[in-house]
Amino acid sequence: MKTIHYSFLRTVAALILGLVLVLFPAQVGDYLVITVGAVFLIPSLISIIGYFAATKEERPFFPIVGIGCALFGLWLMIMPAFFANVLMFLLSFVLILGGIQEITTLVIARRWTQVSPTFYIAPSLILLTGLITLFYPVDTRNTLFIIIGIATLLYAVSELVNWFMFIRKKPKNNIVVVEATPEEVFETKEEQE
Repeated sequence: MKTIHYSFLRTVAALILGLVLVLFPAQVGDYLVITVGAVFLIPSLISIIGYFAATKEERPFFPIVGIGCALFGLWLMIMPAFFANVLMFLLSFVLILGGIQEITTLVIARRWTQVSPTFYIAPSLILLTGLITLFYPVDTRNTLFIIIGIATLLYAVSELVNWFMFIRKKPKNNIVVVEATPEEVFETKEEQE
């Protein structure tokens, strides 16, 4: 009987995912939004169909939430680039506000204690990242997917090396099954004592 090497399957899946992320970063964002749209659409369609399939006595309230989710899912699926860009703008504003808040906190903390200039490095980088993301949302999104893709490829190579070097050489468990009655087991224990 052949065994499935899950480590090898993980390697292949990570390799495929990493290559897709590196080679097609712009399309990955769109397809991710389309997938989220499908996640909204499918359950809402099931609830709408369930409402109309039920008899009048069994019908719950009209599925307003189901219709709203279906429309939102369709909108996500029809305009994925728009939502990916909106998400990037929202994330950039969060980063900008977070950087400003941390710098402000450090400036206020200088009133009662000494603050080293090195503490300003991280908040400044956060603020700078937010500004770059605000002005270049598509490029930032693509770069992020490329970085994630490279990390996924690195994981695939590492997993493949581990499989060749260690997992593949793992000794097989040879389990010997011995049939015995409970009396025989107890007799064997008494003899050993």
